[in-house]
Amino acid sequence: MEKKKVALPLVCHGHSRPVVDLFYSPITPDGYFLISASKDSTPMLRNGETGDWIGTFEGHKGAVWSSCLDTNALRVASASADFSAKLWDALTGDELHSFEHKHIVRACAFSEDTHHLLTGGVEKILRIFDLNRLDAAPREVDNSPGSIRTVAWLHSDQTILISCSDTSGVRFWDLRSGKIVQTLETKSPVTSAEVSQDGRYITTADGSTVKFWDSNHFELVKSYDMPCNVESASLEPKHGNKFIAGGEDMWVHVFDFHTGKELGCNKGHHGPIHCVRFAPGGESYASGSEDGTIRIWLTSPVSREESDAVPGNALNPKVKAVADEVTRKIKSSLHIGTA
Repeated sequence: MEKKKVALPLVCHGHSRPVVDLFYSPITPDGYFLISASKDSTPMLRNGETGDWIGTFEGHKGAVWSSCLDTNALRVASASADFSAKLWDALTGDELHSFEHKHIVRACAFSEDTHHLLTGGVEKILRIFDLNRLDAAPREVDNSPGSIRTVAWLHSDQTILISCSDTSGVRFWDLRSGKIVQTLETKSPVTSAEVSQDGRYITTADGSTVKFWDSNHFELVKSYDMPCNVESASLEPKHGNKFIAGGEDMWVHVFDFHTGKELGCNKGHHGPIHCVRFAPGGESYASGSEDGTIRIWLTSPVSREESDAVPGNALNPKVKAVADEVTRKIKSSLHIGTA
């Protein structure tokens, strides 16, 4: 009899309110890490492979809408409804600086070279902070057509991508000229925009559509209609042959990139899904939900026989032992707030 394949996610508790953003670090000598943003005001850092909690960054006084790690996973940035973006030491949990704004900050992103932090929000102003001169005034680009929802760097930090909460499309700023050089047209506001790991594609979610764009020529490559309104989508980084999407139906859908055929559907969340992201090696992906949990799903579901041998929400014991050792070493130097 053929063994039935089942998806057993790692369920990560800790947040007391909805999880609205997830970000994986690149693979570092110590593994890779997952940072989550939540309306409970406290970003949380986890081992990206096991989901084990490492630390909580305490200091915001409002919902945190976005959080990210720099290329080396040494610093964390967060964007909050308390009119600030904060820079943190990822190893100790110390707040390194608070960048004050005049309204809600919805998005933040480290430059690839780690020297700059980009922020955007309800003010409709892009700000670029020099992380080598924390007290210096930021460079500002203030001709955004709407409240900024997402931001990203591309083209070796020469171009900035933004989408807006109240305006459709994705816009690109050339930092040398300070002007919009391209707009990608969508029918609805773009709620998620991800630059692929190899820099080749931009994945967008708008309404019930997921689109893939050529990041160099700004041409539409693929467009697929989804079974429901989706808030987030992510392309598998290693082979680029599948993508995931999550939204209002509370399920994480897996699709074939080339055909759009649905390959699988993972159920388990108890509220709409706000963010989905692939791990940097493509072996798993994470989803964050209105229900306050993060779920980490293996790309290839284990068989029923294998799942019986690995209890609950556990990874293969050998894999987990290595990941736990990495987490233990990091925790030994932390004094981050308790979960």
